[in-house]
Amino acid sequence: MPTSNVRRIGLSFAAALLLTPASVFAAEWGTLTGRFVFGGDAPAAPKLTVDKDVDVCSKFDLVNEELVVGEGKGVANIVIFVRDKNVDVHPDLKATEPVVLDNLGCRFFPHVAFVQVGQDMVIKNSDPVGHNSNVATLKNPASNTLIPAGGETKISFRSDEAVPAAVTCNIHPWMKGWVVVRDNPYAAVTGEDGSFTIEKLPAGELELQLWHEKAGYLDTIVIGGKKTDVKRGRMDVEIKASGTDLGEMVLDASVFK
Repeated sequence: MPTSNVRRIGLSFAAALLLTPASVFAAEWGTLTGRFVFGGDAPAAPKLTVDKDVDVCSKFDLVNEELVVGEGKGVANIVIFVRDKNVDVHPDLKATEPVVLDNLGCRFFPHVAFVQVGQDMVIKNSDPVGHNSNVATLKNPASNTLIPAGGETKISFRSDEAVPAAVTCNIHPWMKGWVVVRDNPYAAVTGEDGSFTIEKLPAGELELQLWHEKAGYLDTIVIGGKKTDVKRGRMDVEIKASGTDLGEMVLDASVFK
């Protein structure tokens, strides 16, 4: 083959590499799972004082959701996300549908919502009374919107947030939730049984951030009966193509004081 043709082929291949998304080159992808458990006797969630729109909001069995211990002593609403910058993203995980945060039953549902940078978040009001949804972001412009009964508003974020942003209602002071804003899809919030799953992660070592609204950064965890110190809630994990299970991770009651 003439040298000029070889040179053209080489240049074309190099150009193709530059134009191809980096995520395509991740050799393998894996799933991360785990479960957080409360160590000790599970505390009862205290009831909230309802003193506004009592005729509506008192109908709901409202309790403080700072610490929710559910099935099998699972700790709900723990946030897990990948801290690594420019992490490869699986091509199937492009965010297209908006995330919905609802004012429902005079509380925010879900209690912790996850949204990506540039993805729309719809804040709804399914209650028969008006709500004010105040999203207290640090890196993004704060949002503070009055939403009438049956109404909704739409917001988006131009930058990720290092920690979850609090959401409150100025009309009903007991209402509180959180929004996790990240620049990739690799985040999860534990369910009522304390479990979580993050799918299609790039295989290899990644750094996780662990956070809970009452405990802050989770820095002391018992894994396999052994106390493990996690500096500022940051944990390095090896993601395997066959899957990585962190197993049962016990959080002592003192973590939440």
